[in-house]
Amino acid sequence: MKLKNLFIAALLFIIQTSYAQDKLFTIEDVVFNSYSTLAPERLNQIGWIPDSDNYCFVESENDESILVMSSADENDNTEIISLSKLNEYVTKAGLNELKNFPRFSWNSQSVINFWVEYNLCVFDIENENFSIMNTVKDQSQNKEIAPNNIYAAYTIDNNLYASLSGDESRIITDIEDKGIVSGQAVHRNEFGINGGIFWSPKSNHIAFYQMDETMVTDYPIVNIDPTPAAVESIKYPMAGQKSHHVKVGVYSLNDESTTWLNTGEPLEQYLTCVTWSPDEKYIFIAHLNRDQNHMRLVKYDAGSGEPVKTLFEEKDDEYVEPEHQLIFLPGSNDKFLWFSERDGWNHLYLYDVEGNLIKQVTSGEYVVTSFIGFDKDGNNIFITATKESPTERHFYKVSLDKGEVTKLSTGTGIHNVSANTFGNYFIDSYTSREVPRNYQIFNEDGEVVKTIFEAKNPLTEYKTSPKDIFTIKADDETDLYCSLILPVDFDSTKKYPVVVYVYGGPHAQLVTDYFPIGRYELWFQYMAQNGYVIFTLDNRGSDNRGLDFEQAPFRNLGTIEVADQMKGVEYLKTQNFVDPGRIGVFGWSYGGFMTTSLMLRTDGAFKVGVGGGAVIDWKYYEVMYTERYMDTPETNPEGFEKASLLNYVENLNGKLLLVHGTSDPVVVWQHSLQFAKKAASLNKPLDYYPYVGHQHGVGGKDALHLYTKLSNYFFDNL
Repeated sequence: MKLKNLFIAALLFIIQTSYAQDKLFTIEDVVFNSYSTLAPERLNQIGWIPDSDNYCFVESENDESILVMSSADENDNTEIISLSKLNEYVTKAGLNELKNFPRFSWNSQSVINFWVEYNLCVFDIENENFSIMNTVKDQSQNKEIAPNNIYAAYTIDNNLYASLSGDESRIITDIEDKGIVSGQAVHRNEFGINGGIFWSPKSNHIAFYQMDETMVTDYPIVNIDPTPAAVESIKYPMAGQKSHHVKVGVYSLNDESTTWLNTGEPLEQYLTCVTWSPDEKYIFIAHLNRDQNHMRLVKYDAGSGEPVKTLFEEKDDEYVEPEHQLIFLPGSNDKFLWFSERDGWNHLYLYDVEGNLIKQVTSGEYVVTSFIGFDKDGNNIFITATKESPTERHFYKVSLDKGEVTKLSTGTGIHNVSANTFGNYFIDSYTSREVPRNYQIFNEDGEVVKTIFEAKNPLTEYKTSPKDIFTIKADDETDLYCSLILPVDFDSTKKYPVVVYVYGGPHAQLVTDYFPIGRYELWFQYMAQNGYVIFTLDNRGSDNRGLDFEQAPFRNLGTIEVADQMKGVEYLKTQNFVDPGRIGVFGWSYGGFMTTSLMLRTDGAFKVGVGGGAVIDWKYYEVMYTERYMDTPETNPEGFEKASLLNYVENLNGKLLLVHGTSDPVVVWQHSLQFAKKAASLNKPLDYYPYVGHQHGVGGKDALHLYTKLSNYFFDNL
């Protein structure tokens, strides 16, 4: 009887397992569930508590959010405070109830701060004391809390303000001209810039960007909601046109004065990597010329605003791209780490503040992707890098003295690591093609001391196809990394259509060893369920392969990238399961440029293409990005002419769908409209769809329309 029951149970398990793995994705799953129910669980706001071996995260339990704490060497979680309990303090103080647990930061081991609308709140966990520490004006944006966790700087419209308490607010700039903008990101967020407010380490001063863009051309964005439609202009400097002017101010809270750094001429230069010295005496700025091939790191006297010294310079025949602030050694005012690609790979260099190179800290044919921190004594640093493989990110300890590199992370895939204050314990959020997401703690010897959480595979009930990663050779024998997803229920005797997914531009890498997360990845699986092969190749010009690899397309965007993608097509055609007459391509932004290029410049190799937000002619794209990779239309007319897809419209013989957000401030609508105009004049069969009111991506409920249209275009034509 028991044997019979076991047999029945086993049979039911097999049936249930088989059924469970038979579910198919819908477009609704792709659009609405790819970042929620079909994404691996994550630990919300996980991080270290200062000066301790304790960490915290927000967990959900019975529809309640709870901030919990645990220790690196213990397994039990201790509740710090629940959202409902926190809301008792919030509402008692006369503030609106929080719907979700707020984003918070630690002031100390027992005190957190967070914003409730325009109020900076502090909760003392040990004493169960809640207070409103500061209040900023309504409509404030770009809020930056000072290191003392009391003061705040912020912007309203184009001006900068500071609040020292709820009762004391300062107007730092008061400029009516909306073309002069203070305290916000400049240079269209290039060079790693994501803000314009820089508090000094002791909270006595605020350095800030001020951008004069009155000379920059107004670009019309049409809003069709009012009657009649209205033009809402943005400042958009196109390649070769007048660019904005930027300067850096230093506001002193003590005497309420502003000193402007004497950054000199030419006014059309880029100022980035703004960094305070720990003692607040100096500010360091990387100056980059408009050609972006000559960088000077300049040390300024913060009090007078005058330059003290140019510490060093970097030049390159193609471009230099400073993206990181200086990293001062613990307890030091005179030694810092500097990121540079001067030897062809992104590495760290140790300098003193007089500009003397002490040593190159990391070296080799790999890229340092991030700096994590120092150990307790400041003798070692921690980094993530591509040392094992360009498709992976591992965690390393590096000796500042000897340069010895020790790998601490284990397993393949992508590791995102944070270090505690002492640099003796690390939280590793780890993913790979096989691992949805694991959170572990390991020590400075690389030993795993605790597994915090292992996310379940959210796709186990669905038919999916694994991703294979491999390399092929470019025409110069360079390795090109590729990924391949076969149709589910793959039959090697059949021939399948292929969709090539492409980006191909700088600062992007598509082929990495991570678990499928997001709309694109689920859409790939959806297409695999519908009998399509999905292929991706990172061509020369893409990220994390060294400077020579990235700079290969310089002044000729769209040529070497297309050649590399065609190597991928050659590979596909050698596979017996590929139908060589049914190869399609899809990409967005630079990928839209590549999609259209592949449809027009490959003698009909691609039958179907869908390009979103596509760059069509680089002379219509913005100054900073375009001139870095193409120079200007005046200095590189041949390159711009060769890259302009308007010159190849007559080659369009396959099916091409272009889609574009009509309010796109990144790749302006003019690009695809010019292409549509040229296609009409040549009587070429272009399919076109404008997503009204959307910017560089299509979100909200309209994303369902986009993915439905995208899928059906391949179903109907490929």
